[in-house]
Amino acid sequence: MSGGSSGANELRFDGRVAIVTGAGSNPGLGRAHARLLASRGAKVVVNDLGVGSGAKGSAYGDAGAVAAEIVAAGGEAIADQHDVAHEAGAKAIIQTAIDAWGRVDIVVNNAGSGVRASFEEMATHDIERLVRVHLMGGVWMCRAAWPHMLAAGYGRIVNTTSGAMFGLPTSTIYGAVKFGLFGMTRGLALEGAPHDIKVNAVSPGAATNALQRYDVEPDFLARYEVQYPPELVSPAVAFLAHESCPVTGGLFDVGGGNVSARLFGATTGHRNPALTIEDVRDNLDAVLDASTFSITTDPRAPIVSRANQVASALAPKPYQPG
Repeated sequence: MSGGSSGANELRFDGRVAIVTGAGSNPGLGRAHARLLASRGAKVVVNDLGVGSGAKGSAYGDAGAVAAEIVAAGGEAIADQHDVAHEAGAKAIIQTAIDAWGRVDIVVNNAGSGVRASFEEMATHDIERLVRVHLMGGVWMCRAAWPHMLAAGYGRIVNTTSGAMFGLPTSTIYGAVKFGLFGMTRGLALEGAPHDIKVNAVSPGAATNALQRYDVEPDFLARYEVQYPPELVSPAVAFLAHESCPVTGGLFDVGGGNVSARLFGATTGHRNPALTIEDVRDNLDAVLDASTFSITTDPRAPIVSRANQVASALAPKPYQPG
């Protein structure tokens, strides 16, 4: 179990309870996250449904084996095999932590399944599975953990996205659900801010069992496995899960020991109160002018724009369930 740096400045998780979903694969990101958090004092629920990456012939995840590794190394962990893709399953995962340790401080939404196919050829059931696991799995896990975090006035959530959300051939649906998960990350960052609940997202690059659904040239794979082990993603995830993390609503690309921020913003654009189709055509360069680009990182301090001004003037009516 990797431990990292030591000393007075070491970031620790003593007394904290963490849940890591999709943590049973070896090699796997969830396993690496769970082991690192446990090595720094967290009590960890290792969740994995045990169905592999979604690739034919892929190795099955084993939550029990990973929990046993953590315990053998002197940490505290228990295994859970409920399914994040359903609301009842997510509630049961949270309840596993509550029953064992009476609290939940950290949720790392890492569970996933992968299907690579062009937009027109992907089967309907595979589209639905991607939505259920990656998007709704994150929704249900956050929904189940949220009341406990609100009651405690504390929480850390780290969602797993993907570079596919910015466009990747044969990964259109996968990218769409990952972008949806980031949209939830931004919204929850706003809702959680008054309660010291911080919510961030990580887009990881690592050699895991998920690579089994790709045809990879052997020499490249050998180099990638050395340069991009899952253990080089986990430090960023653990920092975002730590009580000292100052960031919320962020998206970070992490892999091979590199951490970078994916930033968002808007250009000044072009305005005409009598806007026409031709106006848009003739001023497209101004609309796309990167020199006027303004960055926003914190969803609590958005770019001042006309759209934001309108949104701030809209006070929602009381919610009435449909």
